[in-house]
Amino acid sequence: AQQPGTPLSDQEYQQFFKFLRTTIQASTACHLRELYGCKNSLVQRLDEYENHGVIPPGPICSELPENPFFRNFCTFSLYRCITKKYFLKV
Repeated sequence: AQQPGTPLSDQEYQQFFKFLRTTIQASTACHLRELYGCKNSLVQRLDEYENHGVIPPGPICSELPENPFFRNFCTFSLYRCITKKYFLKV
């Protein structure tokens, strides 16, 4: 079993994003995040599922040279939506 708050494995990500395989579907999920924010219960459930049941509190460290860290998981997720890097992990 994975540690709560850790990112999904590659195989788990494939399962998690199974329903978001097309860009249109991924864009729709991102649009919901942008519209309703991270306090929305659906968005929070997706974030919890993506992180084994716990949304990491932050800061979220990243190996991206342009963004070494994010304030919280929501900011990181919004970055993924904006840059369309849906499978980016930290």
